[in-house]
Amino acid sequence: MRIGAGEQAPGQWRDRKRHLWLLGLIPPTAVFIAAGLVWGFNELGWNAVSPVWWWIGPILVYVLLPILDVFFGPDGQNPPEEVMEQLENDRYYRYCTYVYIPFQLASLVFACYLWTSDNLSWLGIDGGLGLASKVGLALSIGVMGGIGINTAHELGHKKDDLERWLSKITLAQTCYGHFYIEHNRGHHVRVSTPEDPASARFGESFWTFLPRSVWGSLKSSWELEKVRLQRLGKGPWNIRNDVLNAWLMSVALWVALVAGFGWQVLPFLVIQAVYGFSLLETVNYLEHYGLLRQKTATGRYERCTPAHSWNSDHICTNIFLYHLQRHSDHHANPTRRYQTLRSMDGAPNLPSGYASMITLAYIPPVWRKVMDHRVLDHYDGDITQVNVQPSKRERIYARLGVA
Repeated sequence: MRIGAGEQAPGQWRDRKRHLWLLGLIPPTAVFIAAGLVWGFNELGWNAVSPVWWWIGPILVYVLLPILDVFFGPDGQNPPEEVMEQLENDRYYRYCTYVYIPFQLASLVFACYLWTSDNLSWLGIDGGLGLASKVGLALSIGVMGGIGINTAHELGHKKDDLERWLSKITLAQTCYGHFYIEHNRGHHVRVSTPEDPASARFGESFWTFLPRSVWGSLKSSWELEKVRLQRLGKGPWNIRNDVLNAWLMSVALWVALVAGFGWQVLPFLVIQAVYGFSLLETVNYLEHYGLLRQKTATGRYERCTPAHSWNSDHICTNIFLYHLQRHSDHHANPTRRYQTLRSMDGAPNLPSGYASMITLAYIPPVWRKVMDHRVLDHYDGDITQVNVQPSKRERIYARLGVA
């Protein structure tokens, strides 16, 4: 474990980010902020510029957070062992995640209204939203849903039944309820192995990884629940199937929204859901790219260590993603709450925060130029220790002069 420079001694330690965690409420309130900015710009007569604010979600992810990560730099604060129990039991931190959910649902309903309304004169708009504004609105809600999956990730790892149900509710927007099963009981078991659909392989582009991870995770979650229910003497088509009951939450939510706003809202719901879970899969892509747990003499994979997750400790993305970037500690201690996660020695580090790396992942040549040499450096140039994309193994080995 690594303690960042400039930390207080244990007896004086305090969480410098304690109140900053409330900034995590920006994504689920962003559409309300956008509406206020649109109204203000229209009042000033800047009608040609105001629609850009409906794109507030992508602006946050692709522009603002990367800039802030560079400006504010690494976090550098780890809680010492002496305060871990007290910090873990401080209920303030879990309330910061709970409150995400009502704002998320309110923003979703408000966005459905904006998408379908043909009279937004109160915002200074003649008629309803134009096509570009609607697309920006859907993507902004998708950003909220994607970050919401991370909120669900934090809640879904906990043993408390309430938090697990809140996790499923949070996932309902993006129809990704199966993530609750696959991530906890699939990914955490098979992480950084060829068998894990959510661990990206060396030489695999994000666009190849995306369908493999989406379908593989869905299939795996169903199989995991099927096996669990068989042990209880039940079939998979049962309300106790956590994949099914999570999907039913999505069906109920979407049916209610269509009933309230009409079938015209369906394209919006589809766009935001697909974009939302694709953001989650982008993060999956960069978290374990090329990393491989080796097999022991018994043929089993070695234990997961800090060396099997890409980390970053940039403070701004840390706050928005509840320390998800301290990923090695999360895999070592899955039930540990986000406020107690620490940077760890032995973990390979990304050159910037997750928000910056998401954009690079979309452009395979740039991603390979930035990341492939880092993977090889991590394994001292030994490509045989790397989780390589099978279809590219022969070509990669030949390029590196490996028989």
